[in-house]
Amino acid sequence: MKSYQEILDYLYSQLPMYQRTGAAAYKNTLGNTLVLDELYGHPHRFFKTIHVAGTNGKGSVSHMLASVLQESGCKVGLYTSPHLIDFRERIRVNGQMITEQAVIDFVGDFERQNKKMGLEPSFFEITVAMAFWYFQQMKVDVAVIEVGLGGRLDSTNIIMPNLSLITNISLDHTALLGDSISLIAAEKAGIIKLKVPVIISESNAKYNSIFVEKAKEEDAPIYFADEEYTAGYSMLLPIGQQRFNFHKDGKLYLEGLQTDLLGAYQRQNIGGVLKAFELLMEQGWSITLENIYKGLSKVRENTGLRGRWEIVGANPMVVCDTGHNEAGIRHLVTQIRQTAWKELYMVIGMVNDKSLDHVLALLPAEAHYIFTQASIPRALDAHEFAQKAAMFGLNGIVVPNVKDAVDKALQDANSNDLVFVGGSTFVVADYFS
Repeated sequence: MKSYQEILDYLYSQLPMYQRTGAAAYKNTLGNTLVLDELYGHPHRFFKTIHVAGTNGKGSVSHMLASVLQESGCKVGLYTSPHLIDFRERIRVNGQMITEQAVIDFVGDFERQNKKMGLEPSFFEITVAMAFWYFQQMKVDVAVIEVGLGGRLDSTNIIMPNLSLITNISLDHTALLGDSISLIAAEKAGIIKLKVPVIISESNAKYNSIFVEKAKEEDAPIYFADEEYTAGYSMLLPIGQQRFNFHKDGKLYLEGLQTDLLGAYQRQNIGGVLKAFELLMEQGWSITLENIYKGLSKVRENTGLRGRWEIVGANPMVVCDTGHNEAGIRHLVTQIRQTAWKELYMVIGMVNDKSLDHVLALLPAEAHYIFTQASIPRALDAHEFAQKAAMFGLNGIVVPNVKDAVDKALQDANSNDLVFVGGSTFVVADYFS
């Protein structure tokens, strides 16, 4: 029997992996996923599911949903991607990562069976099959399933969920999903299923009609959460939480709602979550407002989520965030502007298959930049990144190793400065590892 490390080596080196190699690992068909699903007896049919897609915020929303469901007494599976440090972060039950032995058992069984089939799955296809299998083994009541990429052809899209939620749409992965908002929205709309209610967290005239049309085709009730749930601002608390007053249809609904996920942008995510629980309660799920209050205040504790405006140091303040596309960076820059600092240090790196111009145009020109690169093949060369950034008036130094780059920022920064680490999920992952 292979060791856990040998299994990881197989997953990472023998299977095409989008997070590391990019488009070469992307499959534009559900063929392998359907074969794997049949091989393991359609495990996703044995528990309820909630499907979450979107360009930004889907990870935060998935963890919020899972946390509240845990507080309601459900045994909750949670599938998300990518991971930051440990592969097992992708598959959790009530916040606990899948065991190493379960990973060994599943991959070993697949390899044995595959000697006859000769299937050539991607890393993501195997991981999704493993998640569904594990959730059945653990007899979960419900699983929150985050889409990996797009929606229509994503391996997670074989489920028939009780509820679908799409956070927002912006330009990202354009080489695979399309180079316009409408094309990307059409891919995300692919998770809308027959008669399954769908929530759109953030309405937008650029894509609303696409979702409405798809929902009409599927006879699926559709709801735009931000037309019902609003919170004008957030208050940052000394205990590492932020507080919102949420209104529903213009009237105060949830006063003093707190979450341990920081960043003012979470209010858009929470609106979609609140609408989701409203609909689930209408379906007869046993969820109370107390569960919602408690679950949202303990997302990180209950689910292990990291890297969302996470404060990891003080004097100077050090913040990590995995936001990496135009819309995500726009939210981050707004949050940076709302944070007190004397000097700003940006330790930043990106991947090499993103369109940089729109992102670079958003970044603060007054910051001290330390350009770096994550330890994956997809990482954009730090020197190339610095050259492109200079064209937008963003100047600094190059330190290719992420941890060395952060150390350099900490050497230069004073106690009342801000050090930001991000630009890519993988930069944050290298910092945490």
